[in-house]
Amino acid sequence: MDYHIILACCAALLAGFVDSIVGGGGLVQVPSLFILFPNFSVPQIIGTNRFASFMGTSVAGYQYSKQVAIPWKTVFYAGIGAAIMAFLGAEISSLVDKKILKPIILILMTCIAIYTFKKKDLGQDEKLKFELQKIPLYAFLIGSATGFYNGFVGPGTGSLLVFGFVSIIGFGFLKASAVSKVINVIADVASLGYFILNGFVQFKIAIPMMICNMIGSYLGSKLAILKGNEFIRIMFLIVIFALILRFGYDIFRELKIMN
Repeated sequence: MDYHIILACCAALLAGFVDSIVGGGGLVQVPSLFILFPNFSVPQIIGTNRFASFMGTSVAGYQYSKQVAIPWKTVFYAGIGAAIMAFLGAEISSLVDKKILKPIILILMTCIAIYTFKKKDLGQDEKLKFELQKIPLYAFLIGSATGFYNGFVGPGTGSLLVFGFVSIIGFGFLKASAVSKVINVIADVASLGYFILNGFVQFKIAIPMMICNMIGSYLGSKLAILKGNEFIRIMFLIVIFALILRFGYDIFRELKIMN
């Protein structure tokens, strides 16, 4: 086997592990594909990454569903919002310069990190902030906002979903992670058909990566369920910090090019 594929599989294993706990697997898997396969087009990278990760996310979702009572009505409404707004975000992304939004996203991520770090009890226990019948509506709004972000920018969508369900609705981190995994699977499957039909998925690379991603997701979800909310909170802070570094680097590089 080509050593490039072996390295991609190692990245997929780590990505599945991280993503199954609190999202952010794309921070590992997508850059690794760009580095290892520089001749690939952007759609090939995205399509191969999505195929490699959707089954891992499904494995994590299944593991969570065995231990966590998933509110399926909430998932349904959030999934609809995410699917619609992800399409809209992708359409608008071709019309608006992303450089304008990156500093705003960097500030947003920094505020999320500070808020989560200072509120030690955030997501440790479920403290619903709304009546049960109103939660699907707020889930739809959370799904819509994160779906738009996913279509427009992308990295860290799962982590933002987790934060939304914890901070706005009042789920614990464990339940928020479970819900987010199911929504991610819905969004990934909805878009994967486009990449497969247009020949963008490189199956020789994507299939072994998918197997490794599934193994990582299985291990990560098992660990998250075993360790609980505090462990997931710590992992969440690590992923958000990685996102801050990512956007900070992008902004610095763009400013350097302009000068």
